[in-house]
Amino acid sequence: MQSYLKELVKKVYRHPQVHVWTDATITEVTGYVGNFVTKVVSEGRTREVKHGVAVIATGAQEYKPTEYLYGTSDRVLTQLELEGEIVDKTDKVTGAQSVVMIQCVGCRQADRNYCSRVCCSQAIKNAHKLKEINPEMEIQIIFRDMRTYGLKETYYREASEKNVKFIRYEADTKPVVEAAGNGFKVTVPDPVLGQMMELEADLVVLAAAVIPSPSSADAGKFFKVSNNPDGFFQEAHVKLRPVDFAADGVFLAGTAHYPKHLTETISQAYGAAGRAVGILSRETVIASGAVCDVTESDCVSCGACITACKYGAISFHDTPQGKKARVEPILCKGDGLCNAKCPTGAIYLKHYTDEEIFAQIDAALPAHQEDHL
Repeated sequence: MQSYLKELVKKVYRHPQVHVWTDATITEVTGYVGNFVTKVVSEGRTREVKHGVAVIATGAQEYKPTEYLYGTSDRVLTQLELEGEIVDKTDKVTGAQSVVMIQCVGCRQADRNYCSRVCCSQAIKNAHKLKEINPEMEIQIIFRDMRTYGLKETYYREASEKNVKFIRYEADTKPVVEAAGNGFKVTVPDPVLGQMMELEADLVVLAAAVIPSPSSADAGKFFKVSNNPDGFFQEAHVKLRPVDFAADGVFLAGTAHYPKHLTETISQAYGAAGRAVGILSRETVIASGAVCDVTESDCVSCGACITACKYGAISFHDTPQGKKARVEPILCKGDGLCNAKCPTGAIYLKHYTDEEIFAQIDAALPAHQEDHL
């Protein structure tokens, strides 16, 4: 994986049409599909980028536990931290005789009611790595539900054959971790025996939740895209437009969307790139005919339409008669909310004017039917 990643990074840096800015912060985004302008601060310099589309792939981060003695002992690790210890072959790993892994730490609970998806397969993969270092090492995985998706179920069975023990717990009977000498005592209910079981551990490893990164919230505000209740980005439609946002020209990839495996992330990245190319390959952007417009002479500059618009399509501009509302057709989705809010009827939806609607009613209800009604 690392060699593949290094080669990929090398290709990106060498590509003449790819510009990489690290330690960068977006400060402002204006415009719309085909005509975005983004200001980026990187290494003390402010750059202005003009672009037709944007792909948001701000990723996620690991939850830092506050439970199970994490932070009070360097022998309580997260799965990511354990991976680093395995790669470096530190004394913590090579000298450990017993390891207890606890799943679903920080998720599948009231404040974070979702599964982080990657944790179960990550725990089993690390258990295999530990068994390679020391086949006699005692490894217990305390889980709520083992969710080894797809072919990863094979690794679950192989771990069982290597004497990795799996112990199930319920949300209301979580394990208890206590310091005991140079190690730990982990108490967990045994669902088979119906009694409390005490496990000795040299290392306690926590499968910490995958949570949205702070940068995702900032990027979302700039590009006017929405988040789901868990804080991850919300796609336009889970089946029909899985890599699109409601805002045109802005696409989504990776764990900023939800926790997912690397294979899913790469597939979604291909999808987002394909959708982006679909727009960039055209010379023009076609907007719907059903968009709003403003009769400036009737506009009283109250701002009600600007407040009602969810897409930022309406703004004031200066005219000889003062500030008047103006609609950007590319951004307008034609939902008509602004029409209902305008107190003077200055803003209207093309092809859905009052005159057209009344004419349709008159055609549908001839005079004799109206008298009958």
